[in-house]
Amino acid sequence: MKDIIGGKTGASAAAVKIVVVDEESAGQRLDNFLLRHLKGVPKTHVYRIIRSGEVRVNKGRASADTRVQAGDAVRLPPVRVSAEPDPETVRAVPPREFTVLHEDDFVLAIDKPAGTAVHGGSGVSFGVIEQLRRARPQARFLELVHRLDRDTSGILLIAKRRSALTRLQDQFRERATDKTYLALVSGAWPARLKVLDQPLRKFLLADGERRVRVTTPDDPDAMRAITLVKLRSTAPARPEVGLPTLSLLEVTIKTGRTHQIRVHLSSAGHGIAGDDKYGDFDLNHRLQKAGLGRMFLHAWRLQFDHPSTGERVALQADLPPELAAWEPTAP
Repeated sequence: MKDIIGGKTGASAAAVKIVVVDEESAGQRLDNFLLRHLKGVPKTHVYRIIRSGEVRVNKGRASADTRVQAGDAVRLPPVRVSAEPDPETVRAVPPREFTVLHEDDFVLAIDKPAGTAVHGGSGVSFGVIEQLRRARPQARFLELVHRLDRDTSGILLIAKRRSALTRLQDQFRERATDKTYLALVSGAWPARLKVLDQPLRKFLLADGERRVRVTTPDDPDAMRAITLVKLRSTAPARPEVGLPTLSLLEVTIKTGRTHQIRVHLSSAGHGIAGDDKYGDFDLNHRLQKAGLGRMFLHAWRLQFDHPSTGERVALQADLPPELAAWEPTAP
């Protein structure tokens, strides 16, 4: 990255700065780009200046998940930068390894547990990537290839080289990967309903929390979203404990929109069991009393072309015990 306008750095407040994205940083999320560039600035402040619009990409507002490209001009507002990272902050991140599904010199695939964010920010002090970096201080490069919601478990890819990150992210953008999830939903899913092709739109609640909803194709903020659904099995209703028929679905996403599966299934009238944002809150309460303590959404299978060899890699993460106990066996 190259500074073309800037003031002093260090402990003093800097002037407005324009940073041009270089080839090595192309494809990074804006938040990760800033966190690497603004060493010593608290993550909460980085996310605050993004949300407030003080950070601009090519003179326009951008969100934390915007992918910067080579040649983009990123405007940084004046911030106070410490020369060294806060040692207390570093110590607050506990080192942690996760179940490894695949690892080589280019890519690491782990089975992310539910309840763990993939990265820190927006009220979360740290996530998978920060914990892995603490656990592997010798690693020269570890970056998230994609994201999973905090409450979703399953396969998560981490690149171990910049070249691998770029090639893998290109595959995700070009829909060259195959991503299939397992989701338990309320009601009897109609086997004939196999394709959900509904545009989505992001919006904010009054308290500033992000949400997504189905919108119309003519909405200027509409994002094309395609979800393929296959009925795997059903479980009959259990009226004695207040539970309806439940359906286990294999869900393959052709686009990677925020909360896409959760919103599409809920919009179809079959919210995901345990989903506290888009599901049936009363049903969630009954499910919790019956023993389901989390959202039943699991990143089950993933296929991609290896970033070095080009060979197709097929990964699978079996359901964790707390979800496997709820897997319907009835056809």
